[in-house]
Amino acid sequence: MSVLEIDGLRTFIKRRTGVVRAVDGVSFSVEPGETVGLVGESGCGKTMTGLSIMRLLPGGGFIADGAIRFGGADLAALNEPAMRKVRGNEIGIVFQDPMTSLNPTMTIGHQIAEVVREHRDVSKAEAMARAEEVLALVGMPRPAERLAYYPHQLSGGLRQRVMIGIALACEPKLLIADEPTTALDVTIQDQILTLLDDLKERLGMAVLLITHDMGVIAGRADRVMVMYAGKIVEKASTGPLFERTRHPYTGALLASIPRLDQPVTHRLYAIPGLPPDLADPPPGCRFAPRCRFADEECTASEPVLGGPAPDHPYACFHPIGPDSAAVPTEMVDRHGELDGSGADSDLLVLDHAVKEFPVTSGALMRRAVGSVKAVSDVTLTIRRGETLGLVGESGCGKTTVGRMIVALERPTSGRVLFEGQDLGSLAGARLRQVRKDLQLMFQDPYASLDPRMRVGSILREPLQIQGLGSAVEQRARVADLLREVGLSPRSTELYPHEFSGGQRQRIGLARALALSPKLIVADEPVSALDVSIRSQILNLMRRLQAAHGLTYVVISHDLSVIRYLADQVGVMYLGKLVEVGRSVDVYERPAHPYTFGLLNTIPVPDPAVERAKEGVAVAGELPSAMDPPSGCRFRTRCPLARDICAAEEPVLRTFGGEHKAACHFPLQTPAESSEVLVQ
Repeated sequence: MSVLEIDGLRTFIKRRTGVVRAVDGVSFSVEPGETVGLVGESGCGKTMTGLSIMRLLPGGGFIADGAIRFGGADLAALNEPAMRKVRGNEIGIVFQDPMTSLNPTMTIGHQIAEVVREHRDVSKAEAMARAEEVLALVGMPRPAERLAYYPHQLSGGLRQRVMIGIALACEPKLLIADEPTTALDVTIQDQILTLLDDLKERLGMAVLLITHDMGVIAGRADRVMVMYAGKIVEKASTGPLFERTRHPYTGALLASIPRLDQPVTHRLYAIPGLPPDLADPPPGCRFAPRCRFADEECTASEPVLGGPAPDHPYACFHPIGPDSAAVPTEMVDRHGELDGSGADSDLLVLDHAVKEFPVTSGALMRRAVGSVKAVSDVTLTIRRGETLGLVGESGCGKTTVGRMIVALERPTSGRVLFEGQDLGSLAGARLRQVRKDLQLMFQDPYASLDPRMRVGSILREPLQIQGLGSAVEQRARVADLLREVGLSPRSTELYPHEFSGGQRQRIGLARALALSPKLIVADEPVSALDVSIRSQILNLMRRLQAAHGLTYVVISHDLSVIRYLADQVGVMYLGKLVEVGRSVDVYERPAHPYTFGLLNTIPVPDPAVERAKEGVAVAGELPSAMDPPSGCRFRTRCPLARDICAAEEPVLRTFGGEHKAACHFPLQTPAESSEVLVQ
């Protein structure tokens, strides 16, 4: 008997402008001990499906039709008191962002105990004991001590473990995991997904895994349902769906993912256009306006979910097969046309750069009690017209390096040289003059764009500050910038909130280009975007680099993104540069165990590859940057660590060409002439 059975579910949301058909006729089941993946772009209805099951719909939301059968009852028909007995007790949910889901004014122990006392007849002491037991179950280090912590005192990965603990406190039969790892580093994502798999086996529960990441689905789901515009367009067991993809939308999602094994000279496939407005969906097939196979039949009639194989239905008049699954690819130049004298010359050099932030105590005296060692003795060279990718977990120092490169932070010691000038020695007008050549593209464009300013004013602002051109010339420049990043010049009159996430990232890129810089630091430029929008932005960055001869420093924890963009890769761990080299060398012959672990955590959209992986690639949490481990800072998490790793700090050694790594027990054999390169 199925744990969950959904039949013809329709969930609508009333808005002033109309009714949004967020979930429109969805049917599926989840079996005991099974993981069912629900995948699609933002706005496709997958999260609203999960919220419908939990009866946690937003304002104006209601279940218009269909049944949600669970434990012999129709959840869609239950009154609220009866639903409260199910919610959090028999069905648990893990939300995408634990920081906004956890109560910042309550300790995590009380938040877990609250759930237990709501559904179990136990005392406060018994509920707190259960909270400690649950924290141990989800792998929380020092669970008894962490009961008294508040959410802000935990890392993102530990906060997500608390969310899982709350969801599992009453041992539910069904767990809904709604994008449980989207905001996490790839290493922590790997740990959380492995934890969910282990808990599913130990507790015998079913899991509904909601995500936009096809790689996560490939490695974790037993069956997959692909949603588009409120409807399921294809569903099958995981293996057959990836091996014999039938719906063009599923094929397009897979093709838009940057992969380590694809030629970097090929442009990523980007699904054209945007998902439809579900308050006024198009007639016929809802994917037709974006589908390369669509014809008149697709716009006139709506395809039904069916096909010759009952266990692999799809909703398409023109299904793809092995021969038609390939999407158009285009060869692209990695770089722009540079002056002969400037090509491949050194544009920026970090010379033994160190950055430490003091930590103080006391409201009045502000006594120094230590320092955060954000960047420790980093030496890097960035060539003109190339892309340097900086990778590592959150807290490794890569963003601080990026801020030093654009002169927003001065090094504590060492130098940052831009075209031979020491940025740390510049101030006032000289610094402003150099800064126009150094621009920063932020991770969250919505937070970095002034919500009170129209886009035209946002893009004109750097031109006005630098005194470049007349008002007419500045407006013309703004219009040119918008066209170059693929936005209408009419966008000048709109505010940031009137754009989608991908469009806001285009605005952020346009602002970075406004002063015709020589170097752009892009800090996690696509981490918050859907896979289809991500490919558009990555292709746009490549095109603009070729057109303007730009130099990029791209900061990311996603090594597949860096593989697509970067010529040179630097791997950072806890403030140290542990491996650096040409992209092909680092990816094909990683020398440092940390680099190998990062590569092994990348979700690959291939079930056979994903399921062949063994264990967690990088275990444990990042140590404190205030008190990093002695010797090799990675040793506390390294499977190869020996006594020497605690006693001596490894130095960078060469592994051929420009490939260097700092490890006592490297995975590759150092070059015979390798000596100490960095003291």
